Amino acid sequence: MTSSKKIKCLVIDDEPPARDVLKKYIASIEMLELVGEFSNAVETLSYLQTNSVNLLFLDIKMPLLLGTSFLRTLKNQPKVIFTTAYRKYAVDGFDLNAVDFLLKPISFERFLRSVNKVMRMDISMSEYAASLNEIPPTQSNPFLYFKADRKMVKVFFEDILYIESLKDYIKIVTKNNIVISKQALSSLEEMLPKNDFIRVHRSFIIAINKIDSYNADIVGIGKIEVPVGRLYKHDVNKALKAH
Repeated sequence: MTSSKKIKCLVIDDEPPARDVLKKYIASIEMLELVGEFSNAVETLSYLQTNSVNLLFLDIKMPLLLGTSFLRTLKNQPKVIFTTAYRKYAVDGFDLNAVDFLLKPISFERFLRSVNKVMRMDISMSEYAASLNEIPPTQSNPFLYFKADRKMVKVFFEDILYIESLKDYIKIVTKNNIVISKQALSSLEEMLPKNDFIRVHRSFIIAINKIDSYNADIVGIGKIEVPVGRLYKHDVNKALKAH
């Protein structure tokens, strides 16, 4: 997925307020494009017969046909993020290879984590396809969006030096900037490529290729010294020796 190609989305939910929340969230993210909204699965099916989309925000408990049942009818399934007020449907959702499962009321932070998963999946698939054809990947500079200062900030992986946990927030330190966003460090860790980033402490993730020096207790990135936690020492030492 190139940076110019947007992810075409549909919102399917029988409750107008729930659709309004998702439409507002989608409008705030540059990479997403809302191409339609529907109140039930039957209307959506008619639309998909003549139009293609990349992502469905799909409610599960709807009149006429459950979202999970509707998805099973699709021959060529787009990526799906299920949205529902009923936790009991989560297992069915993941059995259908959904990207994520959002429990209402949906916070923007949780929504953003789901969208970042979709973006990561598109990047991984494009790079895999490129490797099969021996051509450069279409996404050579992956990134994530973070909510900071009432706007969405794009952060390229290659620019990150390290990330620090600040209780309910994270501080992303890049070559030229510092971004502070409300998010758990553990959730961000899941989104970062394992070959490029490593958790060295309960409060720190670092970019491996930005390391200038290290010993058993400290990793040096420029003039910054990041502590290595006791529980992480073995994995850190193993990873750095491999590089």
